[in-house]
Amino acid sequence: MKRIVSIFRGPEGMLLLMAMAMAVSLDGWFTLLNNFVVERAAFTGREIGFLQSIREIPGFMAFAAVLLLPFIKEQNLAFVSLALLGIGTAMTGYFPTEYALYSTTLLMSLGFHYYETMNQSLTLQLIDKKRAPVHLSHQLMIRSIGAFLVFLVIMLTFDDALLRKVEGLFDISLDIPTLNLGYEPLYLGMGLFTLAVAVFCKFHFPHFPSKDVQAKHLFLRRRYWLYYALTFMGGARRQIFMVFAAFLMVEKFGYDVTAISLLYMINLVANVFIAPTVGKLIVKLGERRALIFEYVGLILIFSGYAIVEDHHWAAGLYILDHLFFAFAIAIKTYFQKIADPKDIASTAGVSFTINHIAAVGIPAVFGFIWLNDPGIVFWIGAGMAVISLLLAFLVPRHPEEGNETTLFKGIARPQPAE
Repeated sequence: MKRIVSIFRGPEGMLLLMAMAMAVSLDGWFTLLNNFVVERAAFTGREIGFLQSIREIPGFMAFAAVLLLPFIKEQNLAFVSLALLGIGTAMTGYFPTEYALYSTTLLMSLGFHYYETMNQSLTLQLIDKKRAPVHLSHQLMIRSIGAFLVFLVIMLTFDDALLRKVEGLFDISLDIPTLNLGYEPLYLGMGLFTLAVAVFCKFHFPHFPSKDVQAKHLFLRRRYWLYYALTFMGGARRQIFMVFAAFLMVEKFGYDVTAISLLYMINLVANVFIAPTVGKLIVKLGERRALIFEYVGLILIFSGYAIVEDHHWAAGLYILDHLFFAFAIAIKTYFQKIADPKDIASTAGVSFTINHIAAVGIPAVFGFIWLNDPGIVFWIGAGMAVISLLLAFLVPRHPEEGNETTLFKGIARPQPAE
């Protein structure tokens, strides 16, 4: 009990609480978005495409967060960013017009992406290297709990359509009344919850100083090239899962909204139990072996997507694919071990931008490939996993400053800013 109390008085508690608040707004916003923009704003594919592109702009510009650090402390910037996410979410339901939705989306996304950048930076600075994989897995677990709870609230309070579909799917009678609140109160409630957590964290937690003064300018360092490469490939893999794996379930296997929603809920529940185990596994195996295990698994999963013909097997691949995201923790902890501590804040912003480069091109380019043969998309994904596997073999067994990669071992030393 004392251990739990001490955690929630220190930086770990602050980071976990903010992670849950982030998930409540972000996942709630996504869950309601497609229905909301069609029913209230009469969106077509053109408008939703513009909205999703606008949503990605702050992620691509995440490197600019470091330029704010001379004027505001990282911890305070994390609080402000989380508050902006909450405000943007709360406003969404009350402005159902095209350009107003573009504006609230930009505000929400700016808050989310800058929060994520600062969260990664603060985590790698404030959490001990030996404990970082476990803590990051706890963040993933608490995010899954937050997303599951908000999904449950939406199902029980929006209307009874989804609940009735669940009853029909499993041939049961839940006899649970729904409140039929509609979009506006739900968006408002989710956003205000996130805003309240940001304000609470600001006044409840003290400032947790980093041991090292952070660089407040942008740079790329040659000795971090492997981290940059792994981050880019991770962004590409995420796009294939988010855009095309879910689309495969709908187009090829006829999964409706209820079935996709249930798969999503299964993923969230599984993450609650699997994520902490993954964190401990990374501590035990090390980043090199954990990443090798992840990418071998992804080669099999993407190959499975390319040839699967049974919807049960496809659902299993989808769930496994989602669970493998937890192993991405190893990329962050690998960087924590090789980084000059003063580089963490700036590199967090740069890496977030690198991760989002794939988000700009892959959906559009692969969409044309999909029209010709959906299987090719996943074979290319398997090829990307092979490249990631080759990169993982370059991670040292014991990474540290001066031992960033197995290539040119003993030569790569800290370089001045470039």
